[in-house]
Amino acid sequence: MTDVPESHPRYQSLRIRDRIVGGVEAGVTSPHGLIAHGRGEAYDYLLGEATGPWAQQAIEATAAWLLSARHPVISVNGNVAALVPEDLVRLSQVTGAPLEVNIFHTSSDREGAIAQHLREHGAERVLLPDGVAVLEGIDSNRRFVHPEGILLADVIFVPLEDGDRCAALRRLARDVLTVDLNPLSRTARTATVTVVDNVVRVLPLLITEIERRRAEPAASWKQSMDNFVNDQALQQAEGRIRSGERA
Repeated sequence: MTDVPESHPRYQSLRIRDRIVGGVEAGVTSPHGLIAHGRGEAYDYLLGEATGPWAQQAIEATAAWLLSARHPVISVNGNVAALVPEDLVRLSQVTGAPLEVNIFHTSSDREGAIAQHLREHGAERVLLPDGVAVLEGIDSNRRFVHPEGILLADVIFVPLEDGDRCAALRRLARDVLTVDLNPLSRTARTATVTVVDNVVRVLPLLITEIERRRAEPAASWKQSMDNFVNDQALQQAEGRIRSGERA
């Protein structure tokens, strides 16, 4: 990014894009992740590249769900590891939820690279699929999990999720909290809570919200959970896209 001045109108977008490219070069992100990121970048542009009220409401609900969880887990794929490794580690620290690597495109080498990448950014423990523990109802590589992580979790925070696994987790009565820039995706419509926003903006806000609310009584968290309606948040985000308004 040394050849792109900060005055460039797309500087922030290009800086984020560069993290994904770096992730591919480091063996953390799949080349397919470049396509997924480009699709998300387009939605972010349509949403005004800002955290809207629908996203803020979902962040508050996500914080409440994580604080209320019996056994929360943070699921990490290559894109999110490349984009926000420090924030993932911090989120794990403030929630007590372990980080678990779970990727769509099968590669034990890349799973190891993601785990090492997270350790280099401060993670003390990173769970990996053991090749034995399996989630029912899913055929992709993402069915393989850690027996002490996602397999036992009641709440899974999964930014940049796959729709098939999200649906499988919901059928297994797990609460899925996700970050997805596309309010029309299967994941967005299936998850318990969908934050329609860019993960690089969401994670710092989510961490701050958790730290702010962690001393509150459990009744306050439950109220936030009960008051949140995912379909309404998705409709608001879709409305912003269709209106063509800029934040």
